[in-house]
Amino acid sequence: MARIERGPYRTIWQDFDDLMAEMESRFQSMLGGIGARGEEVRGRIVPAVRDFRVDVRDHEEEVIVVADLPGVEKENVAVRLTDPQHLEITSRRAEETGEESRDFFMRERIYGQMSRMVLLPAEVTEEGSAASFKNGVLEVRLKKAPSETGTTIPIE
Repeated sequence: MARIERGPYRTIWQDFDDLMAEMESRFQSMLGGIGARGEEVRGRIVPAVRDFRVDVRDHEEEVIVVADLPGVEKENVAVRLTDPQHLEITSRRAEETGEESRDFFMRERIYGQMSRMVLLPAEVTEEGSAASFKNGVLEVRLKKAPSETGTTIPIE
Protein backbone atom coordinates (compact mmCIF):
# COMPACT_ATOMS: atom_id res chain seq x y z
CA MET A 1 0.00 0.00 0.00
CA ALA A 2 1.18 3.51 -0.74
CA ARG A 3 2.54 5.54 2.13
CA ILE A 4 0.58 8.71 2.83
CA GLU A 5 2.60 11.77 3.78
CA ARG A 6 0.84 13.94 6.32
CA GLY A 7 1.52 17.67 6.21
CA PRO A 8 0.53 20.32 8.74
CA TYR A 9 -2.33 21.63 6.55
CA ARG A 10 -3.66 18.26 5.39
CA THR A 11 -7.19 17.25 6.43
CA ILE A 12 -8.52 13.81 7.23
CA TRP A 13 -10.69 14.05 4.08
CA GLN A 14 -7.60 14.47 1.91
CA ASP A 15 -6.16 11.32 3.51
CA PHE A 16 -9.47 9.55 2.89
CA ASP A 17 -9.48 10.67 -0.77
CA ASP A 18 -5.93 9.33 -1.19
CA LEU A 19 -6.91 5.97 0.31
CA MET A 20 -10.00 5.76 -1.91
CA ALA A 21 -7.92 6.62 -4.99
CA GLU A 22 -5.46 3.86 -4.08
CA MET A 23 -8.30 1.34 -3.62
CA GLU A 24 -9.92 2.42 -6.88
CA SER A 25 -6.61 2.02 -8.70
CA ARG A 26 -6.17 -1.49 -7.31
CA PHE A 27 -9.72 -2.49 -8.24
CA GLN A 28 -9.25 -1.15 -11.76
CA SER A 29 -6.05 -3.11 -12.25
CA MET A 30 -7.68 -6.24 -10.79
CA LEU A 31 -10.82 -5.93 -12.94
CA GLY A 32 -9.10 -4.64 -16.07
CA GLY A 33 -9.04 -8.04 -17.76
CA ILE A 34 -12.79 -8.67 -17.77
CA GLY A 35 -13.57 -6.62 -20.87
CA ALA A 36 -16.42 -4.17 -21.44
CA ARG A 37 -18.26 -5.41 -18.37
CA GLY A 38 -15.34 -4.13 -16.27
CA GLU A 39 -16.48 -0.49 -16.51
CA GLU A 40 -19.91 -1.38 -15.15
CA VAL A 41 -18.43 -3.42 -12.29
CA ARG A 42 -15.87 -0.72 -11.45
CA GLY A 43 -18.63 1.92 -11.33
CA ARG A 44 -20.49 -0.07 -8.69
CA ILE A 45 -17.46 -0.76 -6.51
CA VAL A 46 -16.31 2.82 -6.01
CA PRO A 47 -18.32 4.35 -3.14
CA ALA A 48 -20.53 7.41 -3.55
CA VAL A 49 -18.28 9.56 -1.40
CA ARG A 50 -15.82 9.68 -4.31
CA ASP A 51 -18.53 10.98 -6.64
CA PHE A 52 -19.60 14.24 -4.99
CA ARG A 53 -19.91 15.73 -1.55
CA VAL A 54 -22.90 17.33 0.14
CA ASP A 55 -23.53 19.67 3.06
CA VAL A 56 -26.80 19.41 4.99
CA ARG A 57 -27.97 22.26 7.25
CA ASP A 58 -30.87 22.16 9.68
CA HIS A 59 -31.95 25.80 9.52
CA GLU A 60 -35.02 26.92 11.51
CA GLU A 61 -38.03 26.05 9.31
CA GLU A 62 -36.14 24.38 6.47
CA VAL A 63 -33.42 21.88 5.61
CA ILE A 64 -30.80 23.08 3.13
CA VAL A 65 -28.78 20.59 1.07
CA VAL A 66 -25.83 21.86 -0.99
CA ALA A 67 -24.01 19.50 -3.39
CA ASP A 68 -20.86 20.14 -5.41
CA LEU A 69 -21.33 18.79 -8.94
CA PRO A 70 -18.37 20.16 -10.91
CA GLY A 71 -18.53 19.73 -14.66
CA VAL A 72 -22.20 18.69 -14.65
CA GLU A 73 -24.80 20.55 -16.70
CA LYS A 74 -28.12 21.58 -15.12
CA GLU A 75 -30.04 19.32 -17.54
CA ASN A 76 -28.14 16.29 -16.20
CA VAL A 77 -29.17 16.74 -12.56
CA ALA A 78 -32.24 15.16 -10.94
CA VAL A 79 -33.45 15.66 -7.37
CA ARG A 80 -36.11 13.42 -5.81
CA LEU A 81 -37.57 13.31 -2.33
CA THR A 82 -37.94 9.54 -1.81
CA ASP A 83 -39.58 9.86 1.62
CA PRO A 84 -39.85 12.60 4.27
CA GLN A 85 -36.27 12.03 5.46
CA HIS A 86 -34.36 11.01 2.31
CA LEU A 87 -33.33 13.08 -0.69
CA GLU A 88 -31.84 11.42 -3.78
CA ILE A 89 -29.50 13.45 -6.00
CA THR A 90 -28.51 11.94 -9.34
CA SER A 91 -26.22 13.50 -11.93
CA ARG A 92 -24.48 12.48 -15.12
CA ARG A 93 -21.22 13.79 -16.54
CA ALA A 94 -20.28 12.83 -20.08
CA GLU A 95 -16.77 11.53 -20.67
CA GLU A 96 -14.46 13.33 -23.07
CA THR A 97 -14.14 11.52 -26.38
CA GLY A 98 -11.89 11.86 -29.37
CA GLU A 99 -8.20 12.61 -29.72
CA GLU A 100 -7.76 14.43 -26.41
CA SER A 101 -8.97 11.42 -24.38
CA ARG A 102 -6.14 9.08 -25.51
CA ASP A 103 -2.99 10.70 -24.14
CA PHE A 104 -3.63 10.79 -20.40
CA PHE A 105 -0.74 10.22 -18.02
CA MET A 106 -3.11 10.21 -15.04
CA ARG A 107 -6.90 10.32 -14.93
CA GLU A 108 -8.81 10.85 -11.67
CA ARG A 109 -11.92 12.78 -12.64
CA ILE A 110 -15.10 10.73 -12.50
CA TYR A 111 -17.49 10.36 -15.45
CA GLY A 112 -20.82 8.65 -15.85
CA GLN A 113 -23.80 8.58 -13.52
CA MET A 114 -23.33 9.56 -9.90
CA SER A 115 -26.01 9.19 -7.26
CA ARG A 116 -26.27 9.99 -3.58
CA MET A 117 -29.02 9.24 -1.07
CA VAL A 118 -28.92 11.96 1.60
CA LEU A 119 -30.36 11.43 5.08
CA LEU A 120 -32.13 14.59 6.26
CA PRO A 121 -32.06 15.75 9.89
CA ALA A 122 -35.82 16.30 10.02
CA GLU A 123 -38.91 15.22 8.13
CA VAL A 124 -39.64 17.53 5.20
CA THR A 125 -42.45 18.08 2.73
CA GLU A 126 -42.22 18.71 -1.01
CA GLU A 127 -44.60 21.67 -0.69
CA GLY A 128 -42.64 24.91 -0.88
CA SER A 129 -39.37 23.20 -1.77
CA ALA A 130 -37.01 24.80 -4.27
CA ALA A 131 -33.78 23.87 -6.03
CA SER A 132 -31.21 26.01 -7.81
CA PHE A 133 -28.08 25.13 -9.77
CA LYS A 134 -25.30 27.61 -10.47
CA ASN A 135 -21.63 27.10 -11.35
CA GLY A 136 -21.73 23.39 -10.53
CA VAL A 137 -23.34 23.86 -7.11
CA LEU A 138 -26.80 22.45 -6.43
CA GLU A 139 -28.80 23.95 -3.57
CA VAL A 140 -32.05 22.34 -2.44
CA ARG A 141 -34.28 24.03 0.16
CA LEU A 142 -36.90 21.81 1.74
CA LYS A 143 -39.60 22.99 4.14
CA LYS A 144 -39.82 21.01 7.35
CA ALA A 145 -43.01 19.02 7.82
CA PRO A 146 -45.26 20.45 10.49
CA SER A 147 -44.77 18.66 13.76
CA GLU A 148 -47.72 16.86 15.17
CA THR A 149 -49.61 18.91 17.71
CA GLY A 150 -52.67 18.09 19.67
CA THR A 151 -54.06 17.72 23.10
CA THR A 152 -53.86 14.82 25.44
CA ILE A 153 -57.15 13.15 26.29
CA PRO A 154 -57.25 11.94 29.87
CA ILE A 155 -58.25 8.35 30.48
CA GLU A 156 -61.01 7.82 33.06
